[in-house]
Amino acid sequence: MTEPAGPGPHQQPGEREPAVSSVERTERGIVVTLAGELDLYNADALRSALLALSAEEPERLVVDLERVRFIDSTALGVLIEARSKLPNRRGFMLAAPRLATRRALEVSGLDRHFSLHDTTGEALAAPV
Repeated sequence: MTEPAGPGPHQQPGEREPAVSSVERTERGIVVTLAGELDLYNADALRSALLALSAEEPERLVVDLERVRFIDSTALGVLIEARSKLPNRRGFMLAAPRLATRRALEVSGLDRHFSLHDTTGEALAAPV
């Protein structure tokens, strides 16, 4: 079941897209779709959402990054924090990062610490 998390693509000029686009609960775990620009301005909302989902202790928490256009160090820190809250940190998976997001993960060295997958389907099928 997908839960909408905001007004979606019908924003006014200059209005920011919500950081959390949707949350889907599946038999294999939770998929949270992030969108837009993830930075200092929406880090608190992102943190609240990811920590609440981590508190559910899913087998896996897949963070779909396909719709993320930009991510800064604050938002990367939120991902690290959310991952640390899962009992099995290997269950925290990143999926479908676009080029800019992938570069941010590589430059920061976080690509070596997160389970990174090309698609959400791959992340849901991967061993935990």
